[in-house]
Amino acid sequence: MDKVIVVCGTNASGKSGLGVELAARFGGEIVSADSRQVFRGLDLGSGKITPEETRGVPHHLIDVCEPGEFFSMHDFQRLAYEAIDGILARGRLPFLVGGTGLYVACVTEGYVMSDNPPDLQYREYLETFETPRLYQMLVEAVPDTDVEPKNRNRVMRLLEKLHAGDDHVPHSMPRYDCLKLGVTWDRETLRKRIDERLQRRLDAGMIEEVQGLLDRGVSTQFLMKLGLEYKFITQYLTGEIPRREDMVELLGTAIKQFAKRQMTWFRRDKDILWLDMTGDPMTQATEEIERFLRS
Repeated sequence: MDKVIVVCGTNASGKSGLGVELAARFGGEIVSADSRQVFRGLDLGSGKITPEETRGVPHHLIDVCEPGEFFSMHDFQRLAYEAIDGILARGRLPFLVGGTGLYVACVTEGYVMSDNPPDLQYREYLETFETPRLYQMLVEAVPDTDVEPKNRNRVMRLLEKLHAGDDHVPHSMPRYDCLKLGVTWDRETLRKRIDERLQRRLDAGMIEEVQGLLDRGVSTQFLMKLGLEYKFITQYLTGEIPRREDMVELLGTAIKQFAKRQMTWFRRDKDILWLDMTGDPMTQATEEIERFLRS
């Protein structure tokens, strides 16, 4: 199988910068694995890399659809496969870089998914219910379900599959040989990095970015579903959170909780080699990639 380098990890860990350095060194191109960076105009809130920060390294799957458009994991996998195959065809090394665990896994594990198109009308119907009611609907249909009751997206996807009569059995068929490099920090250092990055993005105009999206007609429902920065800033701009200070505090806490969930997800994958970020991660990663490419 063709070889792909993966750089994954938590928010504010520095994986994007490390990915650029490594891709520049090995003559590679980057495929972004971030569920929010696919949308145009979601820049500061999604932590999207700037043109200057790319250092000329080509990036793919950034700004591929408009805010509010439907974009699924199936869409991501299809476009990621196309991008990776194109990079390989050019004789270059693909780097999959990002923190959306499902997006990383659907490519590295090669999830084989149903081709049934989504029923957007039924999805709109489901959106009218609170998560506990959706979970109740799922339990009524599948009493032995083991899905997490608070995982709204997962509950909705299962209800949609039931509604469509989709009996597709999920399985995996990997297409690439992947070296997975993990990037994170100890708890206190990561919390500090999250706070510092949040302040930089606020200073750079993240609130104004969200206001601009609202002014362009992007729905509050869409922004709320994006979570984190877009959810809390939307709540602040619409008056649901009256004080800016409260919004910033709530958002900082939510990002830290999300980073913890990211680590829980990635720690399940025993194939990830975690880099020592307090040492010389660039040298460590370079040696691992060279060894992997020789094998």
